[in-house]
Amino acid sequence: MLRRRRSWRRALLIVPALLGLVSCQATTGPGSVSTSGKSAALRTMEHLARTAHSCWFASGDAAFKPYRLADELNSFSGRPRFLLVPARNPEARPLLVVQAEGDPAKVDAFGPVMEQPLGNRVANDLRRWTDGSAGCA
Repeated sequence: MLRRRRSWRRALLIVPALLGLVSCQATTGPGSVSTSGKSAALRTMEHLARTAHSCWFASGDAAFKPYRLADELNSFSGRPRFLLVPARNPEARPLLVVQAEGDPAKVDAFGPVMEQPLGNRVANDLRRWTDGSAGCA
């Protein structure tokens, strides 16, 4: 009888594991996951966040000194994004939100920075980087 209980318990542990494996199968179509396990939106936003960090912050660009980049790439909403927040108050409301969704990824940028003179530069940089460039202006 003891042996039967153990095998029953093992079966109860194996079934959820098998169901978990089945649920992880990749699908195709809009918003699907690629063979690398990343959506088109996430791949795009990773590229944009890396390039923005390099060109706007790591380079010491004076136009971006008042800001700090905060990435939120691990998004369960299907819209990975990064934010520009005040450098001295990173918990404050974002001044720029750049996010992507879909396959192919559609990038949107919005927030108060886009209404300032810096907004034109941000839009041009994002457009260029979305097309695949990694160069700074």
